[in-house]
Amino acid sequence: MENNTDVSNIENIVAIASGKGGVGKSTIAVNLAVAMAKKGLKVGLVDADIFGPSIPKMFNVENEKPLVHKVGDKELIIPIEKYGVKMLSIGFFVNKEDAVVWRGPLASNSLKQLISQADWGKLDYLLIDLPPGTSDIHLTLVQTVAVTGVIIVSTPQEVALADAVKGISMFRGETINVPILGMIENMSWFTPEELPNNKYYIFGKDGASKLAEKQNVPLLGQVPIVQNIRESGDTGNPIALDEKSIIGSLFAEICSKVEEQVSVRNFKMDPTKVVEIKQK
Repeated sequence: MENNTDVSNIENIVAIASGKGGVGKSTIAVNLAVAMAKKGLKVGLVDADIFGPSIPKMFNVENEKPLVHKVGDKELIIPIEKYGVKMLSIGFFVNKEDAVVWRGPLASNSLKQLISQADWGKLDYLLIDLPPGTSDIHLTLVQTVAVTGVIIVSTPQEVALADAVKGISMFRGETINVPILGMIENMSWFTPEELPNNKYYIFGKDGASKLAEKQNVPLLGQVPIVQNIRESGDTGNPIALDEKSIIGSLFAEICSKVEEQVSVRNFKMDPTKVVEIKQK
């Protein structure tokens, strides 16, 4: 993998993106990371949502403070590790009750530090939980490291799908040119706990599935609205930890599909190059 920072021990860097906020992207990123770790993969997770970090809460490590140690002539941050996932977030470095009010360059530099000034060790996957939209943070990521591919998260709702198209377009653009590994449809339907066989399509039916087909990308999975997904995120016990549960096994399946698509991408395509923005 070609890159301009030392991530030579990281096999694959996968970004989790969405066009719109509120579609459950961080929930997907957290549970995918945990599912990978449960399979024995070495996985890291970067919370790149600088202004709304949620990873510490979803792992119940909000009060943790990463240490720094010296490796050679460099001082590197030691990621917080839980459930087999190494993670870093700006949330570890600011008061959890304070708003992060930073201009773009400061936010971008923070992301660079989280990725390049950390002692990740050897990883099979480094997942990057991006903020919603198309912003400086997205450009900073592709200018800092060679991203193997992107997973787009959306609900079936038309307004979310319209923004998802913009996200796909950005990564597929000639300047950035990062492969789309597939889409994950979140909040696909609502299933009440007392009626586990019932499905209520609150946000529409199969919207992301149809968009994936139209955009010629794989649909990696459909995740329903289930109460214990929300509860597990709030308590810091990701539902993917319970592989025997229906949703836990679903995330295990999504993990396998992501691995498959990464293998196909790496076999068929050249390594992604770090984006260079030339000043005129």
